[in-house]
Order: sequence, then C-alpha cells, then structure tokens
Amino acid sequence: MVEISTSILSVKKGEEAKTFLELEKSKTDYFHIDVMDGKFVEKDTYNKMLEYASYIKRISNLPLDVHLMVSDIKPAIEDFLAVEPNIITFHYEACKNNDEVFEIIKFLKENNCKVGISVKPDTKIEKIYEFLPYVHMCLVMTVEPGKGGQTLISSMIDKIETLTKYVTEKNLDIDIEADGGINLKTCPSIKNAGANILVSGTAILLAKDYKIIIDELRK
Repeated sequence: MVEISTSILSVKKGEEAKTFLELEKSKTDYFHIDVMDGKFVEKDTYNKMLEYASYIKRISNLPLDVHLMVSDIKPAIEDFLAVEPNIITFHYEACKNNDEVFEIIKFLKENNCKVGISVKPDTKIEKIYEFLPYVHMCLVMTVEPGKGGQTLISSMIDKIETLTKYVTEKNLDIDIEADGGINLKTCPSIKNAGANILVSGTAILLAKDYKIIIDELRK
C-alpha cells in the first residue's frame, strides 16, 4: 500500500491550524517537514519548519517525516528530535565521507529515531547501497531540492526502478520515498517504479478537497 507524506512547505501564513487539521482529517499518512538552511540549498525554512513541527506535535498524533536539507546535520537532528519525529532523513551529499554517514545513522538510532538517507538527482543511486541495510528509508529526490512546485525529472523514474530492483534482490526491508513534482499525472509511473511513500505538497494544498487528491494519489 502506498502512503502519502504531505509537504507543508507551502502552507499559507495564518492558515496553519486549519490546514494541519484538515490534512489529518483527510488521512494523510505523514506530515513532511522540509528543513532547509540556506546553505545546502538556497532557501531557508529552518525556524519556520521547527515552529510548524512543534505546533503539529501539539495538535496531531500523525507522524512527522522530517527531511533535512542542511549542511550541518547533527545540530539539526538535535533540534528536531525535540518534536519526536517518526523519521529523520538526511542527505548523503551533506556528509564529508562514508564514515560520517555511518556516524549520523548511529546517532539517530541511539536517539530512538528511524533513519532515512536521501540522494539528489545528480547522485548515482549506487553510492548509497552500502548504507541501505542500516536505514529504514531511502528518499529519492525527483527534483532538485530547495523549493516546491517543480516539475518531476523523468529520468528519476529509472533511478527508483534501479533502487527497487536492488532492494528486492538483497531482500532489504526499507521504504522507498519519492519527493518532488508528484501529482495525479506523475504518480502512476513513480508507484510502478517501486516507490511506496509519495511526498506531495503543491498538488494537495492547492486542491479544494485534500482528501480527494490524497485518496487518488494513494490508489
């Protein structure tokens, strides 16, 4: 069964409470928290996302899916552990070397948090194979990280297929999440490629009825 993680990046100011409660009522599976530091990516959403995540934690029982697009990973993990997320995903590209990747994985597990590792469109998926037995999820960016509302890069479908094949062959128990440009038109090919968690923001939040879109994406 495919799950939906709704990105709250483009939630309108002043409509936070209404939007978060409506998304819960519409049965999104996760709130996707896009954390950007203005260094790893151009945009800076750090404080806003910490505020939103803290607020969601107070009003909702739905799990938080935290995606760190930051250069300095460990301090960000420490900040966001305070909101008790279900999973924190960090970028392979933000680590200096493979030892640091393993250090981050260990640090998250020591803090009782599920671990996700993410790759940008230009990173070959094979680069992260050695870490997959130790994580809970691999997030494949299907657009360049840093802003919402982008068009899905079609070659990322092949990347997800390659990852799915590897995970199946090695009998690994991990989720494959796809993030970027996912809407009713692009989601069938993403699901067919093997992704079982879809991140969608604009497509859901611009809809008059969140539940209709969420249900359609999940089908």
